[in-house]
Amino acid sequence: MFVDVFGKNVISQNTIQQILSRIDIVEIVGSFVKLKKRGANYLGNCPFHNEKTPSFTVSPSKEIYKCFGCGASGNAISFVMEHEKYSYVEALRWLAQKYQIDVEETEVSPELRQYQQLADSLYIINGFAKEYFTDTLFHSEEGQNVGLSYFEERGFTEETIRKFQLGYCLNTRDSFVKTATAKGYNLEYLQKTGLVTIRNEQPADNYRGRVIFPIHNQSGKVLGFGARILVKSDKAPKYINSPENEIYVKSRVLYGTYFARHAIDKLNECLLVEGYTDVISLHQAGVENVVASSGTSLTQDQLRLIKKYTNNLTIIYDGDAAGVKAALRGLDMAIEEGLNVKLVLLPEKEDPDSYVQRIGATAFREFIEENKKDFVLFKLEISLRDAGNDSVKKSQLVNEIAETISKIDKAEDFTRQQDYIRQCSQLLKIDEQGLITLVNKYIRERLVKREQQYNKNNPAPPDDALSDEAIAAMEAAEAAYGSDNLFNPDEKQERELVKILLRFGDRPFSEEAQNTVADYVFHLPYDFESLVDSELVKRILREYKRIYDEGTIPDKKQFLYHEDQDLAKSIALIIEDKEADLSVNWKERFEIDTVYGDVAYLKDTISTSNYLILRKIKKMIIENQQEAATLSDIEELKRCMELHQHLKQLEKELTQGLGTVIFK
Repeated sequence: MFVDVFGKNVISQNTIQQILSRIDIVEIVGSFVKLKKRGANYLGNCPFHNEKTPSFTVSPSKEIYKCFGCGASGNAISFVMEHEKYSYVEALRWLAQKYQIDVEETEVSPELRQYQQLADSLYIINGFAKEYFTDTLFHSEEGQNVGLSYFEERGFTEETIRKFQLGYCLNTRDSFVKTATAKGYNLEYLQKTGLVTIRNEQPADNYRGRVIFPIHNQSGKVLGFGARILVKSDKAPKYINSPENEIYVKSRVLYGTYFARHAIDKLNECLLVEGYTDVISLHQAGVENVVASSGTSLTQDQLRLIKKYTNNLTIIYDGDAAGVKAALRGLDMAIEEGLNVKLVLLPEKEDPDSYVQRIGATAFREFIEENKKDFVLFKLEISLRDAGNDSVKKSQLVNEIAETISKIDKAEDFTRQQDYIRQCSQLLKIDEQGLITLVNKYIRERLVKREQQYNKNNPAPPDDALSDEAIAAMEAAEAAYGSDNLFNPDEKQERELVKILLRFGDRPFSEEAQNTVADYVFHLPYDFESLVDSELVKRILREYKRIYDEGTIPDKKQFLYHEDQDLAKSIALIIEDKEADLSVNWKERFEIDTVYGDVAYLKDTISTSNYLILRKIKKMIIENQQEAATLSDIEELKRCMELHQHLKQLEKELTQGLGTVIFK
């Protein structure tokens, strides 16, 4: 059963099994992508990147999709998650609704049940309010004369207004609250959403006389509202936003994400602006990969939300460099999140809304592309300008820049980090090696802090930590066999073992003993933990054996639709892999031929397991030789020699293919 973020069992295993039994991947993917049958598979344009020639394939027999253009792959659930940016449980609920399956939930704590009911109630109230405000905008005299006129003056078309579900609240004391309470909506919950306030001990509309901007979550539900006043007032704020509650947490929301998510995905870039109208104007002009921070500094949750769609963030500012400086301080965490951050300054007295309406979408995109500035270098340039000839400020700046660069700590970003060091040392007019030393100092400090935190939370060393002896053995193996050796396999043989179990685990292996392929694999002379190097493969085999030990042989779907999407994607790739190249490895290394395909699953099973056993034996031979080289005791040396002869005999038998024929 699915375990949610609160640690409580929510969706029952029975419901999940019903959903899995009904899933038709062609039907699911076909809801979003136009597919054409090509042989046994279906072909279409990939929804995850722009392409003119279809390279997106759906296999109904394997229940997976694969794009040969961008590499996207997975199953029906992961497709819904990726395309709609749903969580696993949201995707399950979407599928349950599609197939009209009642979602059965297990017992949860009274506190969690109350929380869920309250959250559902707030969503329902917000949904009603959205419809009310839109209806007021289009069908009331005041809404048309005031609200609709304002949006039209901003240049918004009716199509755009309806797309973003904009609305208007009448400039009366309690028109909305009277309508809502008359329909049975709870007054306490209406206050919690911020739609209603209490004035002079009487409920009143909080957003009266304002145009309304609904704020959506990633699945399109309304979390809250932004409300803009249309008359000048010294007492009332220009904008009122919903208060934070059980469903609306401002630091986790970016306005427009629901409407921008597909464009961000396809263009692999997120444009960030400040206000609601900036987002709407850009969308209307055709620039759809844009969201707004609603005037707040970026938070880590918002940055992680962006990273769900892309690693490339371009922030568009409508102020001069001096006005941007304060905002730059919070962007170091974007670097830590692994985002590539660029900045663009619009011309003076322009904002995204006015600028795109003046020059058009094409020119706007060209301006953005031509005027992007790297965050780190831009920060350095304006800080240098501010520091001038002040040596103290310059020294402080050197430390700030070094600390920022040190946060680029992912292995794949090493070249990027070195490039920053080179460019920044030139701009700062300091020794490059000195900046490297300073950057490394900050890296060390952060690593020490992480290690201290890890040791605090994990007193014992990790189980998979390598001993010095193990490292020495691996190094000796590399010396003996080269870099592409048995200690560093391409994992194809190990993945083949997983594929065999998933496809043929329940097939008969021996008629006499009435055992299965799974029985054979889990009763080899060595357990899979010692035969397999890949942590991913070990994890899959552990999960498989757990179910096997309970007395049943797992079904492929239990893994293909696993709630852990990383695991499910890996399974999809393993199943999709048409050839494991085992025959090449056997023929070249051990002079053994093998046969492949469904009809030869017995030989596949034996060949794969023998290959892994042989690799294990070769490891043991190397380790035994290393041990012998350090011994001086005659008896111990004799023991090592006897073991060596025994291992070499086993190696010879496996290499000659002894015992590989089951049925004659």
